[in-house]
This record gives sequence, structure tokens and C-alpha cells, in this order.
Amino acid sequence: MKRAAYPVFKSAIVASTAIILSQFSFGEDKALRYDEPGQFEPLTEGLPIGNGRIGALILGDPSSERVVLNEDTLWAGGPYDPSNPDALAALPEIRKLIFENRHAEAQELVQRSFMAKPLRQMSYQAMCDLLLDFPGHERYDAYSRSLDLNDAIASVSYEVDGVRFTREQFASYPDNVIVLRFAANQPGMIDLTLRLASPHEGAQVSITPDSLQIAGKNRSSEGIEGALRWQTDLSVVTEGGWTLTGDEFLKIRGADAVTLLIAASTSFVNWQDVSGDPRAKNRETLEAAAQYPYLELRERHVADYKSLFDRVELTLDSSQPEIGRRTTDERIASFSQDHDPHMASLYFNYARYLLISCSRPGGQPANLQGLWNDKLFAPWGSKYTININTEMNYWPAEVTQLSECVEPLAAMVHDLSESGQCFAKNFYDAPGWMVHHNTDLWRAGGPIDGAYWGMWQTGGAWLSLSLWERYQFTGDKQQLAEDYPVLKGAAEFFLASLVKDPRTGYMVTTPSNSPEHEHHQGVSIAAGPTMDNAILRDLFDAVAQASSILDRDAAFRAEVKLMSQQLPPFKIGSAGQLQEWQFDWDLSTPDRYHRHISQLYALHPSAQISPVTTPQLAQAARKSLELRGDAGTGWSLAWKVNFWARLLEGDRAHDLLTQLISPGRCYTNLFDAHPPFQIDGNFGGASGVIEMLLQSQLRDENGVTIAHLLPALPSAWPSGSVRGFRTRGGFEVSMEWSAGQLVSTEIRSSRGGPITVRLGQEQRTFETKKGDVIELGSDLASAKIKPSSVF
Repeated sequence: MKRAAYPVFKSAIVASTAIILSQFSFGEDKALRYDEPGQFEPLTEGLPIGNGRIGALILGDPSSERVVLNEDTLWAGGPYDPSNPDALAALPEIRKLIFENRHAEAQELVQRSFMAKPLRQMSYQAMCDLLLDFPGHERYDAYSRSLDLNDAIASVSYEVDGVRFTREQFASYPDNVIVLRFAANQPGMIDLTLRLASPHEGAQVSITPDSLQIAGKNRSSEGIEGALRWQTDLSVVTEGGWTLTGDEFLKIRGADAVTLLIAASTSFVNWQDVSGDPRAKNRETLEAAAQYPYLELRERHVADYKSLFDRVELTLDSSQPEIGRRTTDERIASFSQDHDPHMASLYFNYARYLLISCSRPGGQPANLQGLWNDKLFAPWGSKYTININTEMNYWPAEVTQLSECVEPLAAMVHDLSESGQCFAKNFYDAPGWMVHHNTDLWRAGGPIDGAYWGMWQTGGAWLSLSLWERYQFTGDKQQLAEDYPVLKGAAEFFLASLVKDPRTGYMVTTPSNSPEHEHHQGVSIAAGPTMDNAILRDLFDAVAQASSILDRDAAFRAEVKLMSQQLPPFKIGSAGQLQEWQFDWDLSTPDRYHRHISQLYALHPSAQISPVTTPQLAQAARKSLELRGDAGTGWSLAWKVNFWARLLEGDRAHDLLTQLISPGRCYTNLFDAHPPFQIDGNFGGASGVIEMLLQSQLRDENGVTIAHLLPALPSAWPSGSVRGFRTRGGFEVSMEWSAGQLVSTEIRSSRGGPITVRLGQEQRTFETKKGDVIELGSDLASAKIKPSSVF
């Protein structure tokens, strides 16, 4: 037993308690609020915190709390090459069968001889649970639980026998720790028992009077031996009271307050190296964090988080402000009836919070569940599904000024440009690099799961376009020069691997599919599906533009331009729809209501189809949406919100957003329900909100970026404002509208150059210098430029 010293500054307890109690006066669109703890599943009720690398889910039970702890490099298996030695020999026959319209036989041969070995990739894995018992807290009153999106702090408050107990939990990026704080409004009232447990077999626990530690090894999977060592360390800081240790627990009794600092890491260094020392990493992290008292740790965390979150502001005015005072689960249940604009802006703000929390420089990109997972083997492995889901995670990033959060994705694309060279060579005997429809921590990229789903060639191509998207917003030529070899390598693969389809005369990807959809009963394998062609047009165009900007590779630039012209064009089918394949199979497919609508990639996120520039194709895209129907899984609904916004139909987009934010598609903690939980719907829904208010994907006849103001404003949002939305071309937009009409706008030029502003059917081009501000009222005729010298 040990008696801890009382703190010198008792005011710290009072101050931290006051901070926590203040959490329950948040605005309607900046907090998740509940009047009871989460009682069942951490992933559906837990409040997520994260610093981009480590994360936790907080259920908030007063008497028995389970905190699920995650670290973003803890995956099953170890470095591996999934290449199939039989694949290359089978490729000519597979292509021959496809061109002879013997698609079922081709698919069978792909399954038998072309798929990756192993057939499954590695799963993201939970690390451990922190179990907290508070004796005597089984009966409580005046309970409140919240997640403040203003400062990224999860709070719990309740009373037991007249004593107010409070908790704060956050994940600090600057100090790389999770911090849990337990306090009361009377001294000596904190009684707490701590334990650590892990689903990993053989995990070892050690305990001292002021620390807990658990360490283990990751699990094997699909024949790949586990290669990672992992460790979680807790530093326990008690203020008053005494402690008692046992073999599996640490008891704290009679404390004024308790602060836990949690560090977690693995032996992962990079996708080829697992020689790191997690124990040494954690020791260094905790020693550094221990230099700061609790309130300073809190201040450092809040300042860092707000430096990102406060860059953008969205306000959607509500005529029913009392709705916002309901608990979040009640608001989800009623949103389809009340259409509360504050709920839409809360969903938007929550997505920004999640991206900041699960994707920061130095960490891994947001996976299928972002950062949060309570299982050894998550649904779909919680992998990077790159036939849309990973890309969707980052759709809102650049517009909301979160370029830093894109860095982990960009780093993964650079990794894949290395690992993907072996897949290009071993499966296709081609130069450059490529990845199929999934990847994992080990940057595997062979076709997995089965020919029906996994035989898709353009995953790496689509991912690489995130590098070009970043440049369009930032204009950073130095960064583009670093990214260009990756873009070029992706294009090199397709210049070598595309083949002429004798049935149509066009150059096509084959074998491939239209993710994850069948064109005939049980058959998905095809040549040159519409999505592939659209992605490759974007890739070739990006490489050509980057080559020109950087003034290099003129001959290669000419090659990609020529190949782009040889891809199959868009086709309109017999029902007036945009065809999903080269052939008019859409109406004969067994599942006309499939969740993937891959042929509409050209409408969103691409800019190849638009009511403004290609009205006939836009009408065909609209018909495809009508034929497919409004129903869908969470992420599919989110994509449809974006589609309808791009078609400039705001009310229809809002209808889909209403379905997305509803029981069955949205859990009580606002996580998107595929089901089960997938985080892509959260990010896709936020992107849809943006697309209704501002679009910048199009260029005018002179190649100038068009900033389209309020392109698809729904009638449910008659009044509101935005601040800090960013456009391609390097402009920052702030605007206010009322009664469905624009009131005022400021468009700030961050690097100079032209911008075309579109409002309704009118548009006007402005030449700007860096720092200039374009001001306009309700119409473009009122617009004027305030030179940078004015500010």
C-alpha cells in the first residue's frame, strides 16, 4: 500500500471540475449529448476519441467502464507478397475468353489461377481494453454524457449520494497520449479499480502502484505469421488517497482526483520493417507527457485541435431551436420528420472531428472504421477498400482545409507505388505500379476475396488521383514534383497493360469488373467497364497536366493523351441510362438496385459529367439513379447525396441525407451504419453537405476553375452561412444566404490567378492577385475586388 502526496494546488481540482461541468451548454451543432451511458456495443454507442494514431471508445458507465483502446499499426500478420505464380500464364486465356463473350468461363479461370495467395488480406485489430470499476456507483442521478466537437473532449457527469463525479477523456496529438481524468466536487471521493485485458492470446500484464502495462504479439492470419509486438502503458497519477496492487488490478481509494496517461505502440516501422521497440516508444512518450500537469496537457490538446477544426464554420439556421436541446439519439430518431438544419450541420462537424481524430501526419490513413475497432478480426478486416470506401473517407478534407489529414493517405499511395510494382510485374508483366480493390498495413495489392469482387484493376489509379486533387487545392509545385513519379508510374502500368477489345476496337482494362456488381447471373468479370475508363481519363489528364506544369516528360505526356482518346466513350443505353459496361447489360443485371453505382464516378467525384457542361450525359446519369433507386447501405446513400447535389437537385440530395441520418443507417453515436459500422458514410455525407453549398470541380471554356455558389441549396436550409470553404484553384469562400437567396460573399485569393464565379445560370470571371478579396451581394453584377493592399 502507498499513501500518495496531496497536490500543492487544490485549485486544479476545482478548475477541472468546472471545465467539465461547462461541457453541457454546447451549441446544437457542436456536441453529441446523452442522458444515459452506452450500454451495449462500443462501436454503436461509444464516443470516439483519437489523435490520428491511438484512439479509444468511451461508453461512460458510472460503475463499470470499458474503454476500447486502438493503435493504428496493430494489424494481423506481417510483411508478405500475395503474388500468384500462376497468374501471368493464365492472363492470355482469360482475356481470350472475355473477348469471346465467355465471361463465366473467364471468371472461373480467374478464380482458379489468378487470385492472390492468400485470398484474404490482413485485418486491423483491437489492442486491449481498459476496465474501470467504481464501487458504489451502481445507482446514480443527474447523468450527462457528451462529446464536445469544439475541443475534442468526451465528458461524463453524474451524482452519487449528493456528490458530483466528473470525467474528461481526450487523445492528445502534441503529447501522443490518451488522457483520462476522474474528479469529484468533494475531496477523497474517488474510489477506482483498474484492469487491462486483451483479446490477443498470451498478452502479459504487469502492475506497479503507479502504472499498468500489457504487452503481446499480433495474431496470425491466412497463413501469414504474426510479426508485430505491441504494448500499452498506463501512467497513474493520483491526487491524495492510497493505492493497492494485485496480480491483475490496481485499486485506488480515497483520492481527490486521478489522471491516467495512456501510451500505445507496436514494433511497426514501415510496411517492410517490424523491428521497432514499443516498450521504448511508450517509455519515451510517457516521460515527455509527465512534464505537464493535467490542465496544461488539456490546453495543449485543445490548442492543437482547434488549429484545425476552427478553420471552417458552417451555420444552418433553424426555426425550431428547441430540437437541438434534445439528446443526440432522440435527434437522429426525429430527423426524418423535423429536418432540423442543426442536425445536418452537426453531422458535418462530426465528420471533420472524426477525420482530425483518425488521420494525422505520421499515422496511418483512415481505414474502413477510421481508427476504432473492438475485434481481433473486424468486418471486412477494416481494411482499405479502394474501389470507393477509402477515397470517400477523404472527400471533405481539402474543402474544409484539412490538407494535413490527407498526408497519411498520400504516404500510403507512395508506399503502394513501391509495393505495387510487383503486382504490375507478377500479374500483368507490365511496368509501373498497380493495386486491385483492397490493401492493408502491409501494402498488399493482389486481387482478393474472390474473382467476383476482387478482379478490378484501377484501385491504385483512383487512389493516386488524391495526390492530384491535393495539388488542385494547394497549388504546391514542390509537393507535386514529389508526387509526380507516383502518378506517372500509375499511368505507365495502363499504357502497357491496356489491350484492344476486338468487339469494339477500344483499348480496355481486362480482366476487370464494375465494382462489385454482376452483369449476368453470378458473373462480374468484364472488359473496359465505364468506371475504369472514367478513372483512366482522369489519371491520364492529371499526368498530362502535371507534366506540363513541371515542364518534363513531353513525350510521355503525348502518349497518355493519345491513349486517353482510345478509351471507350460514355454510352447511353436503351432505357436512357448511362451504361455501366461497354454493352447495354444494365437492365438485365440480376441486381438493378445494387449499392455500387460505379458508372457514375464520372458525375462524382469526377467532373466528366455535369448538367452545366454535358447535359445529355447528366440526364443519362439521372436516369441511372432513378433505375437504381434511393435505397442503399450507409456509404451508398452518402454517395447518392453527392450525385444529386452534382445534378443540382438540392431537395433530392437532402432527401438522401435524411435517410443517411436515420435509425438503421446511423447509430446513436452518429457512426455510419453500413451496417455494421463503416466510417465512409460519415465522410461521404459531409461531402454531400458541401456539394449542396459549394462546388468547384468544373472549369470554364478557358480552363479557369468555376466556383459555383449555392449550386444545390435545399429548401430545408433557407438561411445560413459558411466560412472558410476552399475551392480548387486556391480560393477561400465565405458566404451568407437568407430565404434561399445569397446575401453576401467574400472569396479570398490565396495565391492569385483567375476564378470564374457562378451563381444560378450566370457566371463572371475575375483576375486576382494573392490576397485579393472578391465581394458580392445577391448577384454577380454587384461584385467588386478589394485589393490585398486594403487588408
